[in-house]
Amino acid sequence: MSHEGSRSVRAGRRSVEIRRPDKVLFPGGRDTEEYTKNDLVDYHRAVAPFMLPHLRGRPLMLDRRPDGIGGPAFMQKNTPDGYPDWITRAEVAKEGGTVTHTVCDDTATLLFLVDQASITLHRWLSRTDRITRPDRLVFDLDPPGDDFGAVREAARLLGELLDELNLPSALMTTGSRGLHVIVPLNGESDFDDVRDFAREVADTLADANPDRLTTAARKKDRGDRLYLDVQRNAYAQTAVAPYSVRALPGAPVATPVSWDELDDPALNARRWTVADAVEQARTDPWAGLLRRGRALGPARRRLAVLRG
Repeated sequence: MSHEGSRSVRAGRRSVEIRRPDKVLFPGGRDTEEYTKNDLVDYHRAVAPFMLPHLRGRPLMLDRRPDGIGGPAFMQKNTPDGYPDWITRAEVAKEGGTVTHTVCDDTATLLFLVDQASITLHRWLSRTDRITRPDRLVFDLDPPGDDFGAVREAARLLGELLDELNLPSALMTTGSRGLHVIVPLNGESDFDDVRDFAREVADTLADANPDRLTTAARKKDRGDRLYLDVQRNAYAQTAVAPYSVRALPGAPVATPVSWDELDDPALNARRWTVADAVEQARTDPWAGLLRRGRALGPARRRLAVLRG
């Protein structure tokens, strides 16, 4: 049911009120569709079964755009006082205090966050029950411009190296410019160990391809090389959640893909939007891959041998 200015949506045992459902969050352009809050609600309801497994039990940072993508952005870590008491919260240590993050454990929470104009959900790589032990490692392949060919090539090289290290890996478009390569971990190593390992892998790749790849954190040191970013693998850092929408024209979505799809000429970072990402989700591109979390010890020893 809906009445002037709001719409009530069922989600499990709850009803979530969506205020101003017709509000345009993504204005249309010459080549892009217009999307309202209602459109985002419908998308998140449909994608919830595929998205929630990547969100449950993880602290979130929310990119909120109350006036749509053309307005101011709020990066929200702390949960505001007015949020319903049925939404999970996680109090997490930070320097000199704590932050009470929102955790999205169910569809009702997801829709409530959409009502709050949370366009993009960025999640921790660890879960609240083992907050200092990540169970995901993320490489962010960040091209200097819009050259997706360079991203594709870097992903292939990285995938081959991870295969040599006997680490399973999953691929995701970021919905922005690059790709994420995600490695499932068993949650035994702490953030510093994971980031050090990720940096060693990235350095190994950059050393072998110095004209194409770099691990230089400063933009001015990168030239026109693709940046292998491992900074997300640190405590309190976040990475965009699978199936999350980006605050960019046309509402592109960070979308899991299979390694085979890397060869598809149509593939690029914004290949899927809220219009078709659910169909891609139904193909199960990662097919249980992230349940095979690995220890880093054996991979670290293999890497040491490779580096000689």
